[in-house]
Amino acid sequence: MNRAHHLIIVSILMILVIAIGTAGYMAIEGWDLTDSLYMAVITLTTVGYGEIHKVSKAGQIFTIFFIFTGVGISMYVLGAVVQFVIEGRIQQILGRRRVDKKILQLSGHYIVCGYGRIGQVLCKKMTTRHKELVIIENDAAISEVLDKDTLLHIIGDATDESILLKAGIKQAAGLVAALGTDTKNVFLVLTARQLNPSIYIMARASHHTSKSKLIAAGANQVEFPYDIGAARMAQRILRPTVTSFLDMAFTHHRKDIQMEEFPVGAHSPLADVMLKASGIRQNYNLIIIAIKKDDDTMMFNPSFDTILRPGDTLVAVGEEANLKKLEKILLP
Repeated sequence: MNRAHHLIIVSILMILVIAIGTAGYMAIEGWDLTDSLYMAVITLTTVGYGEIHKVSKAGQIFTIFFIFTGVGISMYVLGAVVQFVIEGRIQQILGRRRVDKKILQLSGHYIVCGYGRIGQVLCKKMTTRHKELVIIENDAAISEVLDKDTLLHIIGDATDESILLKAGIKQAAGLVAALGTDTKNVFLVLTARQLNPSIYIMARASHHTSKSKLIAAGANQVEFPYDIGAARMAQRILRPTVTSFLDMAFTHHRKDIQMEEFPVGAHSPLADVMLKASGIRQNYNLIIIAIKKDDDTMMFNPSFDTILRPGDTLVAVGEEANLKKLEKILLP
């Protein structure tokens, strides 16, 4: 039985005891409801205000038994209430300390600033890839939602340096600025870039005029969610088959069609090997649809004599299990 259920039960028990005491005085002394209820309450609470009416012998005997049973129960109820409050507060403090300790131990994680509609969808997608996340949200009411979603979070202003440091920005791999206004996101990006010059920052923008400001503040990438949503709707109309394929590849609804990207590690046995000699198609039944080079140039449908260089990023399509095997080879 959890603490909340226990508190409900003892509260019902307390009401039942008061009701029995009230009914007893009404039946024995013939008092009205108000006087009987008053007598029952002051007897249980032992405040010592005195009797409002003269009590008969039968009433005195009833009061003795009522004191022995009722006062004991009332003390038990009071103790349960105090325990509920104290344990709840202690549990909250200990829970917060555990969260803070976990955040301090993170490295290479991502900080998402803002848990609104966009932030929630973003976090849901990232957790499917087992990315470590720390959410910064200024609205304390959303804390319960974050607890329910089992996400590490900090309640505070994301533009505050101390909050960003508490979220582990020095060790983080990336930060997403998804606050409600472009002005706040500009200030957040500027602060984050000063605290960690090498961190990857993606910023949300509502207006195209804000893009240059966000880039100047230090954002690596600026996205316009409304534009992306509108473009996606248009593609569903113009290219329904293509968008259906991409949905299957990105949403993990099917295990046989997945699209992933993997960097080629310096110690990979496939480093400096031609694509035709890599065995990726023969051994893993995967299709390499693109290779991104170190200078960010993209080679689509690379030829069989393309050499896989360390630092290249391969974009592959195929079954999830085979993609995981390729990842182990590329990043041994």
